[in-house]
Amino acid sequence: MILSDKEILTEIDKGTIIIEPFAADNLGTNSYDVHLGKYLACYKEDVLDARKHNPIEVFEIPEDGYVLHPNQLYLGVTAEYTEIHAHVPFLEGKSSVGRLGIDIHATAGKGDVGFCNTWTLEISVSKKVRVYAGMPIGQLIFFMVQGEILNYYNRKQNAKYTQRTDKPVESMMWKNKF
Repeated sequence: MILSDKEILTEIDKGTIIIEPFAADNLGTNSYDVHLGKYLACYKEDVLDARKHNPIEVFEIPEDGYVLHPNQLYLGVTAEYTEIHAHVPFLEGKSSVGRLGIDIHATAGKGDVGFCNTWTLEISVSKKVRVYAGMPIGQLIFFMVQGEILNYYNRKQNAKYTQRTDKPVESMMWKNKF
């Protein structure tokens, strides 16, 4: 079951959903709009290796925007910090963003109960498009969880994305054993 706008507000009041900054204008019928933060990043190497740390170069989006190019992976970040303590959050692109040919995540649209951070976006585009810090970029949808939770993300020993940040975070796949 997806939370309605009224239920999202109830959960915010209870402290099970935290969104900073929060603005009531960003609340949809059953979602909350998030915005592109002021930082983007690109990997420094052309070939990425899943077993190695792949460093990124982080840069600030200029006031007059930044043009994204096809065939390039950009890591972005939401302006909003979230804490989700009792629901499963899903991040989806806004339809207006999709109609500009912007995909905001390659595979990682679902968050975990206990996720406490900004959201790193895996951005790709089908055409050149100029983006701006603060523009609406996606929407968070919250699903109810059935049953007891044993492993909250923010309490897991092997959770890789728990350091609070306002910048995009590169893949930590290399920390897995395979």
